[in-house]
Amino acid sequence: MWKYITKRFFSLIPVIVGVTLIVYLIMNMAPGDPAKSILGEQATPEAVEELREELGLNDHVLIQYKNYFFGLLQGDMGISYKTKVGVQEEIGARLPTTAKLAVTAILIAIVFSIPLGIVAAVKQNTWIDGFSMFVALIGVSIPVFWLGLMLLLFFSLKLGWFPVSGAETWKSFVLPGVTLGFLSMAAIARVTRSSMLEVIRQDYIRTARSKGVPYNTVIRKHALRNALIPTITVAGLQIGTLLGGSVLTETVYGLPGIGRLMIQSIQGRDIPMVLGCIVVFTIAFSIVNLIVDIIYAFIDPRIRSQYS
Repeated sequence: MWKYITKRFFSLIPVIVGVTLIVYLIMNMAPGDPAKSILGEQATPEAVEELREELGLNDHVLIQYKNYFFGLLQGDMGISYKTKVGVQEEIGARLPTTAKLAVTAILIAIVFSIPLGIVAAVKQNTWIDGFSMFVALIGVSIPVFWLGLMLLLFFSLKLGWFPVSGAETWKSFVLPGVTLGFLSMAAIARVTRSSMLEVIRQDYIRTARSKGVPYNTVIRKHALRNALIPTITVAGLQIGTLLGGSVLTETVYGLPGIGRLMIQSIQGRDIPMVLGCIVVFTIAFSIVNLIVDIIYAFIDPRIRSQYS
C-alpha cells in the first residue's frame, strides 16, 4: 500500500508540469501587458520596459516557465506582481476559507444524496423515486452562479437569515455550501440509485431474502457496501467540480478564498498568483483521488489484495 501511495505522489510531478505549462502559455498569449497592468495606463514606456526587465518578461516564454518551475520545485511559488507579497503567503491566508467551503459542500452533498439515492432505488417506480430523480435533474441543470444569486436574494436580502458576504461566522458558509453542494448532491444521488438498482438484482441478494433476512438488513449490510464503490468514485470526482465551482461561488458570496483570488489575479494578469492557485487546486484534486483509491481498498477486499 505504501509503495502505491509513494508512486501516486511522484505521479503528481508530470501532472503539475502539464497543467502549469498550459496555463502559463495561455496567460502569456492573452492580450495585454502585465507590466502595464501593474503600473497603470499612465505609466511611461521607459517605466514599463524597466519593470518587464525586472520581472523577466522579456525572456522567451519557455525560459520564463523553466525559471518558475525550478523555483516551484524548491518550494518557491514566486512573488505576486500586484501585491509584491509571496504567493504562498497570499494563498495560505485564503486556503482555510476555501477548505471550509469545500468541506461544507461535500458534507451537504453526501449526507443528502446517498439516502436519496438509496430510497429512490428501494422505492423504484413510485412517486418517491420520481420526486428524487426530479430533484437530481434540477440539481445537474441549474447553473451554480444562478442558484447562488437566488439563495442570496431570498435568504440573505429578504429574510436576513444569513450574511450577504464575508466569512466571519459559520453562517457565512451555509448558503455557499448549499449552492456548491447541490450540484454534487444531484450527481451522487443519481449514481447511488443506479448502483443500488444493479446490486439489489444480484443473486446473493435474492438468496439472503429467501433465507428470511429482513429487507432492511439486506439493504444495509449487503447491498449498500457493494453499491458504494461507484458512489465513492463520483464523490471523489465531484471534488474537482467543487474546486471549480468555488471560483464562482466565492465570487457571488464575496468569500475571501482561493477561487476569488484566482479570478482577481486573472483580471490583473498576475501570472505567479494564477499559477499558484492552479498548483494548489491540482495537488488537492490529486490527493483526493488518492484518498478515494485508499478507501476502495478498505471497502472491497478484491481491490485491497492488488495493493498488498
